[in-house]
Amino acid sequence: MSFMRERAIDALTTETMRRRHLRRVMDIEEQLYPRPWTHRTFVSELQQMRAGSRYYLVAYVGDTMVGYGGLMFSGDDAHVTNVAVDPAYQGRGVATEMMLDLTLLAHDRGCTAMTLEVRHTNTAAQNLYRRFGFVPAGIRKKYYENTDDAIIMWAHGVDTPEFMERIQLIESRRS
Repeated sequence: MSFMRERAIDALTTETMRRRHLRRVMDIEEQLYPRPWTHRTFVSELQQMRAGSRYYLVAYVGDTMVGYGGLMFSGDDAHVTNVAVDPAYQGRGVATEMMLDLTLLAHDRGCTAMTLEVRHTNTAAQNLYRRFGFVPAGIRKKYYENTDDAIIMWAHGVDTPEFMERIQLIESRRS
C-alpha cells in the first residue's frame, strides 16, 4: 500500500515495509534507541502484517530511506508501534507525513481510536501526537529501558468526520 498524496517534502514517498528494507530500518533503529528492536522482532512484525494485524511503512526522500512507522490493530483500535526518523531528517516533516498515512489507514480500516506510548522526555513527539488529537491518558512507569516513563496517549473518534477535518487541516498547514 502506498498513499498517493501531495507531500510537504519534495520527493518524499512512503511504501509498505518489506524484508528488503530491514537493513536500513535497523540502521535507523540503532541510531535512535538505547535498546533497539531486533531484526527478528521486525521479521515477526512483518509476518503479522500478512495476517492483517499489523501495518508498517517506510519513508523515502528521493532514494534515501529516512524513517519508518507502524500500527498494530486490535478490535477497533490502532496502536502506533513506532514512528522513527533518521536524526539527519528530523524536524523536516517526515514524522508528520508518516502519521498522516498511519491515521488515514486507521480511519480507512474503521478504527474508532488510536493509542501509543511516548517517552516522557520526548516533547517534540508529544507535540506531534497532540496535533493529531492524541491526549495523555496515563503513565507507564519505567517503560523504556526500565528507567524512563512512557506517557500513554489516545485519540478517540478516528472514525468521525471531525477527525478527518483535523487530518485535512494538518495536510493543508504543512510547510
